[in-house]
Amino acid sequence: MSTAHNLIVENDDAPLSLRRHPTRGEVMSEICMQLDAFRSDDAQVIRGATVISKDLSIDSLAVMDMIMELEDRFDVSIPMNTVAEIHTVDELTDTILKLAARR
Repeated sequence: MSTAHNLIVENDDAPLSLRRHPTRGEVMSEICMQLDAFRSDDAQVIRGATVISKDLSIDSLAVMDMIMELEDRFDVSIPMNTVAEIHTVDELTDTILKLAARR
């Protein structure tokens, strides 16, 4: 699994931090890894269409913990009203990608 890299470029006296935006695959892979422990059985596959709170054995506190870890991992902040609108793995992936592109 690839990780986001930080690159510091010296320009006169002020460092300029440049970050590569994560790919869809990187975000999806990280989300699936975070959700793996919540599968109901080993045969269950987590896909983009997986409804996080319905298809997995995960409670709201665990969802919030996962969101906070993903925010740290991808250096984004997902507003609480947006979190409430996220239901599937695809929606969470799209949200992280959209926010990462804005930074």
